[in-house]
Amino acid sequence: MREIIFKPELYSFDTCREFVEEFHLDASDLILTNEYIYRPYFGEMGLECSVIYQEKYGAGEPTDVMTEAIVRDMVKAGCKRIVAIGGGTIIDIAKVLAVAGEESIDALYDMAPELPKRRSLIILPTTCGTGSEVTNISILNRTRLGTKMGLVGPAMYADAAILIPELLKGLPFAVFATSSIDALVHAVESSLSPKATAYTKLFGYKAIEMIIRGYQVIAREGEQARLPLLKDFLIASNYAGLAFGTAGCAAVHAMSYPLGGTYHVPHGESNYAMFTGVLKNYMEIKQDGEIAVMNAYLAGLLGCDVAQVYDKLEELLDQILPKKALHEYGVRQEELAVFTKSVMETQGRLMGNNFVPLDEARVLKIYQELY
Repeated sequence: MREIIFKPELYSFDTCREFVEEFHLDASDLILTNEYIYRPYFGEMGLECSVIYQEKYGAGEPTDVMTEAIVRDMVKAGCKRIVAIGGGTIIDIAKVLAVAGEESIDALYDMAPELPKRRSLIILPTTCGTGSEVTNISILNRTRLGTKMGLVGPAMYADAAILIPELLKGLPFAVFATSSIDALVHAVESSLSPKATAYTKLFGYKAIEMIIRGYQVIAREGEQARLPLLKDFLIASNYAGLAFGTAGCAAVHAMSYPLGGTYHVPHGESNYAMFTGVLKNYMEIKQDGEIAVMNAYLAGLLGCDVAQVYDKLEELLDQILPKKALHEYGVRQEELAVFTKSVMETQGRLMGNNFVPLDEARVLKIYQELY
């Protein structure tokens, strides 16, 4: 049994300049980032690297169309190494750049998981949510299919993952909230996964503790209280990434993708919309096993009875990011069956990691309850 995957070498630095000096960035490197990140942290260093600003290719989370356009310009640059500096969108696209040639994104999905490693990859996360710097998964909105799907292959692991808390200082609170809730969902889902091991749960449960304790401070003291905690949140996100990189995410993510893909809801927010609804349905099916361990652990952190744990968890999370019902995003009742069909047909990779199996009727029931 595979216990845990440690693929990229993991580094941490106090400053961006220390990273640049250690990794000797030069003209053979291509940096994929956002201009608002690059200019304040790297703009005055006089780097010779090629730089691509993702926002020039479209707004929002990554799509197949956006990524194909960036791949074309990356190929023209002739780089040997990709340096991704950004949040989930940047990291997901950069993983594709590491394996892409001149084929379409659809062709890469057809080739997976046997993808070629065409360029080295270094990832610097600038949010505290994806944990994606240590995984081999890229999530793209496949506009031709109308849903988000994971592209996965061993060649998509970074060669180095770099943690620099300095890069999180300018993170708006709303982005902090959605990204860190995403990390919490990663930690919970991976710990409940049938693929979880003693090693993945070591990281997953610690991530849960760090994130909830941080949220409790923010709920008491206000949004600015997050600033001294950014390093902790970045580490917690990384821990959650190590956990789900081996044990996987499950129905919360699978069910969030049609919402995110159709209504362009930020990834962490669409996960939160599904989060406790999925957990409550797990409990209707099976109350013992790892979910009992999880609920007791959460109850201890939240200072409540086990029977109240999901309500108390939502009370806390609502102080960080208010939860919305699906209809508040514009979802129509008749779309719930469409969403369900999409999940059952396209998200088998994730649904295989559920704490207990969820059939089509159960998925539709969850959507209806969250509507």
